[in-house]
Amino acid sequence: MDVSQETVLFKRDRDKVSVEATLREVCAALEERGYKPIDQLTGYLLSGDPTYITSHKDARSKLRRHERYELIETLVASYLQKIGKA
Repeated sequence: MDVSQETVLFKRDRDKVSVEATLREVCAALEERGYKPIDQLTGYLLSGDPTYITSHKDARSKLRRHERYELIETLVASYLQKIGKA
C-alpha cells in the first residue's frame, strides 16, 4: 500500500456573506424571539458568550462565522459613516 507522505491542506470555503447581512438576519431572529437586539449583541460582543444570541433561524451559528473584531469594526465604521466622520 503506497501512502503519500505529503500533508494535505484542507481549506474551508467560508460563506461570503457580509457582516451587514449577517447582522440583519441575527437582529430579525432576536426580534422574532422577543429580545432586544442591541442588548443581546452588546452582551455577546463584550463577553464572547454565544448564548446571548438565539439559535432561532440558526442566528448563533451565522454570527459566529465572523470574528468579534469584524463585527465591532463593521458597527463602528457604520456609525462613523452615519455621523459623517468616516
